[in-house]
Amino acid sequence: MYRSGLVPRPMALLGLIGGPLVFASGIAVLFGLYDQVSVWSGIFTVPEFLWEASLGIYLIVKGFRNSPITAGMPDDVAPSGRRGAAG
Repeated sequence: MYRSGLVPRPMALLGLIGGPLVFASGIAVLFGLYDQVSVWSGIFTVPEFLWEASLGIYLIVKGFRNSPITAGMPDDVAPSGRRGAAG
């Protein structure tokens, strides 16, 4: 979503930052660095929570932006690049 511009870039950055943080937090819990329900786990989860909440609200209110990737495609071309329903 960051590269395609379907949502605002700062919002997409929350997902790009939050995802790896939650992953790293899960690995830290597996290695016993802290408990699953702890302050550290909560802190590392905040960017992912903000990403998911903002994405849901944004899509309900505004929907996806027009993608520059598909903006130049004719209307009868399927997203996979094949024409029509075949025949």
